[in-house]
Amino acid sequence: MDTRSVNDGSNTSLAMRAWQIRRNALLMGEVQGQGYIGQALGIADVLAVSYFHALAYRAQDPEWEGRDRFLLSIGHYAIALYAALIEAGVLPEDEIETYGMDGSRMPMSGMAAYSPGMEITGGSLGHGLGIAVGMCLGLKRKRNPAFVYNLLSDGELGEGSTWEAVMSAVQHKLDNLIAIVDFNDQQADGKSTAALCAEPIEEKWAAFGWFAQRVDGNDIPALVAAFDAARTHAEPRPRAIICQTKMCKGVPFLEDREITHFVRVEPEEWAKARGILDADKPA
Repeated sequence: MDTRSVNDGSNTSLAMRAWQIRRNALLMGEVQGQGYIGQALGIADVLAVSYFHALAYRAQDPEWEGRDRFLLSIGHYAIALYAALIEAGVLPEDEIETYGMDGSRMPMSGMAAYSPGMEITGGSLGHGLGIAVGMCLGLKRKRNPAFVYNLLSDGELGEGSTWEAVMSAVQHKLDNLIAIVDFNDQQADGKSTAALCAEPIEEKWAAFGWFAQRVDGNDIPALVAAFDAARTHAEPRPRAIICQTKMCKGVPFLEDREITHFVRVEPEEWAKARGILDADKPA
């Protein structure tokens, strides 16, 4: 029988899951004193809905053949995915202090060979969706009903390989593919939309033949509805959820920084950030 995180017997709310993912990420960031904290805080709600509402997986058996695959195309978001995998019980909480260290199972950029639950080695942007297409084709050949979720960034929409994968997925009618676009409008040196405008983003995906939805990526009920609609859409075509997220969500003094792609946090600021998050802990 499929074991879904949402059916694990826990009454923990999705808001609490997202809060814990943010807290795990802050604890890991403090180990290094810097990192891709902005992305982790921003995408936490999406990851909470993914792992504790949508995905089928077994925490103690990450290689279970019946699992839904969650692909992290954006390898530098690894800190966010580790935070979710720790909350899901795939990775142990006591490894938080090893983040980014030599010999750690949680390197700063995600690598499948190191980390349970990390399906692919991401980081060379624009490759994840193509890999997802291949996985979906393989699952269909094996008559495996699992879904493949691929988390990619708005910056990856500037990569030609992404749009080749978009067209290929439609050609093969991959209704087992769900692309999740983190549209936070932030790249290393400024706004994504200033580098290469992807708008109108929802209409572009739809024009290629995808079932496309655009949603507030920090609104948990809206995310639940979008994920449910993506999974149950009746037409044989791939699905895309464009999630507009806020970098550093939940920690206002970090949200207000002009550059949030790679955040350097002063030693005394980590405790301040945790204090703000703790004060906003869901009931």
